Amino acid sequence: LQGLGKRVICYIDAGTWESYRPDADRYPPRILGKRVDGWPDERWVDIRKLDVLKPIIRDRVDRCARKGFDGVEYDWADNYAHDTGFAITRSDQLRFDRWLAWIAHDRGLSVGLKNSGGLVGPLLNHFDFAVTEECFQYHECGLYRPFLDAGRAVFDVEYHLTRNEFCDRAA
Repeated sequence: LQGLGKRVICYIDAGTWESYRPDADRYPPRILGKRVDGWPDERWVDIRKLDVLKPIIRDRVDRCARKGFDGVEYDWADNYAHDTGFAITRSDQLRFDRWLAWIAHDRGLSVGLKNSGGLVGPLLNHFDFAVTEECFQYHECGLYRPFLDAGRAVFDVEYHLTRNEFCDRAA
């Protein structure tokens, strides 16, 4: 893909634990929270436990860099907005997300903010692009306008709407 001029993005689950990942055993039970609704093999993690999470995520990002990816898309970077089982604050989330951006940039990777519309303002200068899921369906696309105004890409995925329900508005 890169030979065709395309950029290749590495997916990393940052705010949850997934039982089927090769590094799942590195997550101590004390940082695992409630199950993620709709994902039976996934649990929220206590993102305040940076001493535990940093080495795990650092290794994941390093793997992406070694494999030659151009960027990183972190999933579940909005734990503060969910019922995780932990008292995670917006400030906790901002600290975690800024570190996520820093570790990607430190490895020469671009970094995308995913599904975190409520944090766009304070994180805009730390992230290079945004990824949204169903922003047209849930009427949340406007939250990501600052990325467009800054000349940065916003990628949206719609799972349930037909193209004619959002394409004209997406343009």
